[in-house]
Amino acid sequence: MTASAHEYGTDRAFVDPYALDGSGFGDYQLTPPRPGERLDITIDPQDRRRLELHAALTAAGIPPLPEDREAIDRLSALPGNINSTIQRWLAHAL
Repeated sequence: MTASAHEYGTDRAFVDPYALDGSGFGDYQLTPPRPGERLDITIDPQDRRRLELHAALTAAGIPPLPEDREAIDRLSALPGNINSTIQRWLAHAL
């Protein structure tokens, strides 16, 4: 249990130090990236499929374990249409 501001002898309301807007209330929207500041990097299709598969598994409530890495790598090496089908199956599992 945390102490209140009254217990610390101060009348100030608690302000979340991690809230970047300084208000301590809710989230705030990040500004969109500026096109001129973006890095000119392309991701290999297999790496993109691997990231998408990780995201789909996590969204379906199946967090990938370290020992799942080989299976995810092999699935990511399959053609994109197969990977899309696997992701669709996971999305329907929700």
